[in-house]
Amino acid sequence: MVGRGRPGDEGSLALMLAITTVGVLALAGLVIDGGAVLAARGQAADLAEQAARAGASAITPTSLRGPSPAGLRIDPATAQRAATRVLATGHATGEVTITGTTVTVTAHVSRPATLLAAFGISDLSVEATATATLLHGTTTGSP
Repeated sequence: MVGRGRPGDEGSLALMLAITTVGVLALAGLVIDGGAVLAARGQAADLAEQAARAGASAITPTSLRGPSPAGLRIDPATAQRAATRVLATGHATGEVTITGTTVTVTAHVSRPATLLAAFGISDLSVEATATATLLHGTTTGSP
């Protein structure tokens, strides 16, 4: 005679399998989508740095022709357009702030979730900020 286990245990293995499957899918989602968040964060930082440098290189033509390199100035409208163009090329959005000879860019990058969407997390958004300052000559090293 073959035993069937204790009375009331029917279906307990199926329940354990279902709970374990959900847990494994959640962990896989954290690994896969967590990697996507890290990649998006790196992309946001890279875009913010590139956009800030592009904005800081938008020097006004009159200051280029001035008598002293200390008089170099950033053209705010051109800097805004240059930084925004870099962000758009990288499929990102962001804010550009120009203060004197400094350009600060905050880049926002968004990616759709792959496995975590099944758990209600559908959007993976990150942001990074970078600043570039207009300089003349070298700023490091000894004379």
